[in-house]
Amino acid sequence: MKTNYTYKTSNVCAMAINFDIEDDVISNVSFYGGCNGNLKAISKLVDGMTVDQIEGYLKGNTCGPRPTSCADQLARAVREAYKKTKAAN
Repeated sequence: MKTNYTYKTSNVCAMAINFDIEDDVISNVSFYGGCNGNLKAISKLVDGMTVDQIEGYLKGNTCGPRPTSCADQLARAVREAYKKTKAAN
């Protein structure tokens, strides 16, 4: 079952990330705020990827002096959504 999920980001320019999750596959990613062009590109690139794939590519990426980035926040968001959807079933 496809579920829409919104994640409130922390310590980055984007304020939130919205996406659909079905099993462990992510689609329809959109960021609210942040670097518009870069985040649109990330959204296109990860469309159809699994939670593990997204984490493998993006987890731990930083932005300047920040300990995180919008990409890292996406990796955190998809893992959180995956855990919550599994717990609900």
